[in-house]
Amino acid sequence: MNMQLVAQGWLVYEMTESPIQLTWVTLSFMLPQVIFSLVGGVLADRFRKKPIIGWSPIVNGVATLYLAVVIFSGDVTFWHFIAIGFLNGTVMALSIPARTAFIPEIVGEGLIFNAMAFNTAAWNLSRILGPALAGFMIAYLAGGDTTSTFGVGWVYIVLSLLYFFSGLSVLLIRNPGHPTQTQRKSPLQDTLEGLKYVANSPIVGGLILLSILPFLFGLSINTLLPAFNSDVLLAGPDTLGLLMTGMGVGAIAGSLLLAKLSALRHKGYWLLSTNILWGISVAAFGLSSTFITAFSMICCMGFVSAINMSMNRSVVQLQVDQQMRGRIMSIDLMSHGLMPLGMLPIGYIAEHHGVQAGLIVSGCVLVITTIILTGPLKAIRSIDTGYRRDAHNL
Repeated sequence: MNMQLVAQGWLVYEMTESPIQLTWVTLSFMLPQVIFSLVGGVLADRFRKKPIIGWSPIVNGVATLYLAVVIFSGDVTFWHFIAIGFLNGTVMALSIPARTAFIPEIVGEGLIFNAMAFNTAAWNLSRILGPALAGFMIAYLAGGDTTSTFGVGWVYIVLSLLYFFSGLSVLLIRNPGHPTQTQRKSPLQDTLEGLKYVANSPIVGGLILLSILPFLFGLSINTLLPAFNSDVLLAGPDTLGLLMTGMGVGAIAGSLLLAKLSALRHKGYWLLSTNILWGISVAAFGLSSTFITAFSMICCMGFVSAINMSMNRSVVQLQVDQQMRGRIMSIDLMSHGLMPLGMLPIGYIAEHHGVQAGLIVSGCVLVITTIILTGPLKAIRSIDTGYRRDAHNL
């Protein structure tokens, strides 16, 4: 997936030279998370999780291989990326709730902070290896012609094989991930039950609300990075790969640190603080004009974002009853699909006032909104260790 972000971001920007077009490609991937995530949550609680998790990347691998063929043919268009992005996003929306809910069933609640931290670390390791590999493949396989689609085509061949390997390796896991739901209701009743659960829990609802803000305004850097790399740094795809690698380096460091700090107290205040630091690092990245400064700032952003997301997701898992985890994680994923609501105005600012202005505004909005919500989110400020006994103390 991280190879795909570099490859599609580079090629789409080469084809369109438009930050708003990059935003529409991101929208095609994120919109299905709003539409289909709740369905994925119902599937995770009703059916075995392993087949859902295992077959999903295989479907994405087939779609990616098709796009590779289209790229090599020279007939690729902007709409190909929109269509494949929508398919990838749909498959992810249907499988991520099962994948996330599967972790506590394997390791138990006592190790959930460590497990989620190492899960995030493994994911971020791919953010180090994938972008670097994709960037160098695009730069060098085309014989120095970075506008050629040849290198991008080979990136899609490699990542389709990785999708297949991912699916097959998951299918070898012995734990089938049995359904956790004991009562059979209609899918609509299941969905409404999950929504009511979130609405009636000040901690779970507050955590999901707090996680929405970075997805609205903290991840703008992911979408606008190709434009920043080309327009501000005047660099090629290899530098783009290095910047995404820097984000991964910071993120894996943050994940491993959190695994060491699973017993950390006052996690609610840490969640609020890392949200603010996330926004500051995005704005500081927007102010960068050299590769060294940009690389340092993107490492910082990766560091605080990994701590924030992993800690938030872990506390949510610990607060939710086991039979509800799939649906609650689907609501969490659906809320993250709202990212384009923040990206469209930020993309508009980047289009008309420059990519640096878009990033600076995005980071500042994240800081300001988090500070405003700190007062009303009393339940979040009351979180101590993150285990359910915190909820009993409220």
